[in-house]
Amino acid sequence: MSLPAGHRVLITAGASGIGRAMAEAFSAAGARVWVTDVDEAALAVCPTDWGRTLLDVRDEVGTAALTDRIAREWGGLDTLCANAGIAGPTAPIEDMPLDGFRACVAVNLEGAFLAAKHAAPLMKRQGAGAMILTSSTAGLHGYPNRAPYAAAKWAVIGLMKTLAMELGPFGIRANAICPGAVEGPRMEGVVAREAATKGMTTEAVRAGYAAGTSMRSWVTAEDVAAMAVFLASPAARLVSGQAIAVDGHTENPDPKV
Repeated sequence: MSLPAGHRVLITAGASGIGRAMAEAFSAAGARVWVTDVDEAALAVCPTDWGRTLLDVRDEVGTAALTDRIAREWGGLDTLCANAGIAGPTAPIEDMPLDGFRACVAVNLEGAFLAAKHAAPLMKRQGAGAMILTSSTAGLHGYPNRAPYAAAKWAVIGLMKTLAMELGPFGIRANAICPGAVEGPRMEGVVAREAATKGMTTEAVRAGYAAGTSMRSWVTAEDVAAMAVFLASPAARLVSGQAIAVDGHTENPDPKV
C-alpha cells in the first residue's frame, strides 16, 4: 500500500520492535519517517534518512520541543503512531508493586497522551491527520497477573475514543491497534515471568498464547505495521474511533494448555 507523496509520520519507540517495523513499513510506502526512542544505540543504526530523536515519552518538555522541530522542518505532521510501551511487572495483585504499576501507566498511557497533546495542534492547523495509538488485546480482555499493563492499555483505548470525538471535526482520525502476542524480546520476557509465576515451562506458556487464538498463531511486528499503514492511508479515511485487534482472534487471554 502506498501513501500520498510527502506523507509525514512520527513514531514513538520507533527504533526497535513494533515501532521499527512500523517505521520500515511507512518508509516502504513512501512516507517521511521520524522516530523517537530511549535506546540511543538502536537509534544510531536506524536509516540516516529518518528523523531520529532520543526521547523519553514521559518528558513533556522534550515532546513539545520535538513537535515544534517537526513543524519547522516538515511544516506539519500527517500521522502520529503513539507506540511506546513497556510490559510492566507480572504478579498477583496482592504482590504488585505500586512503583511498577505507576511506571507502566506512565509510559503506556501518559506517553500516548503527551504525544497526542503536542501533535494535535500541527494536525489542526492543516485540517487533517491520523493518530494511531498502540494498545493491546490486554486492552480488550482482563489478563491475570498483568494489572498495570491491562489497566494502561484499556485506558489507551478510552483516550483514543475521546481523541476521535474531540478531533474529528478538525479532520483528524484516531484509532488504536491491539496486537496479540507479538514475537520478539518483550514477549519473551513476559512469557518467562508468567512461567515463573504459574509454575509452568516457557514452552507451555507460549503454546497457551497460540491456543488462546482461533488462528492458533502468534503475531509478527510486520502484521501490526501493515495495519498502521492502512489506518494512515486514504483507504481508511472514514475509519475512526476503532480499537482493531491484530491477534489471530484472541479467545482466551489466560494462557493455558
